[in-house]
Amino acid sequence: MRRITVLAAALTLLAGLLPAVLPAVANAAPPGLGAFVVSQAQFDQMFPSRRPFYTYNGLTSAMGAFPAFANTGSDTVRKQEAAAFLANVNHETGGLVHIVEQNTSNYPHYCDRSQPYGCPAGQAAYYGRGPIQLSWNFNYKAAGDALGLNLLNNPWLVERDAAVSWKTALWYWMTQSGPGTMSGHSAIVNGRGFGETIRSINGALECDGRNPATVQSRVNAYQRFTQILGVPPGGDLYC
Repeated sequence: MRRITVLAAALTLLAGLLPAVLPAVANAAPPGLGAFVVSQAQFDQMFPSRRPFYTYNGLTSAMGAFPAFANTGSDTVRKQEAAAFLANVNHETGGLVHIVEQNTSNYPHYCDRSQPYGCPAGQAAYYGRGPIQLSWNFNYKAAGDALGLNLLNNPWLVERDAAVSWKTALWYWMTQSGPGTMSGHSAIVNGRGFGETIRSINGALECDGRNPATVQSRVNAYQRFTQILGVPPGGDLYC
């Protein structure tokens, strides 16, 4: 009888502990994925005029598809990468204000008919959208294939779904070198500096003295964001 009494007491104690334990388990970060180094308050400080479409939760949700983002290297490097990504986003969208490219006369130019899949959504359907302004039919095709989405036929999803919009930006940041030699992610984690991230995004139009004002705009945002996160910006800020 004593064994039964002790067991019952243990079960009662465990039942009392479970309500406190379960919320912590439910809120724990997935294995290998730490909490985002930018808090909601810091994000709001960085983007005081952002459109409601660009939610913090949309970004953190999208990060699940790219667990190495802002989660590689030292705490300083992780914060520098987050600041670098968001600084480029800041420039591309006017402070997370613009969801789509503002110059509508450019829209028909982003259809490369030499691609075997063509432009099934229409000649003018592949204009810039989202935090890094995804454009061109071949980029929508590649991003959609990587994310398991049919963006070639439905590019509008990038301007209608916040998580998808952030995912396309992270896809470009993590995997594409653009006119540069490496991705933005690789540039930061390998110590190549913020300037190399500008080259990977829009180097053909901005780097090597082509448009110093826009480069300076990106650098200013990066310096401001690293200050908010409490880390040095590092060297090689320009391209």
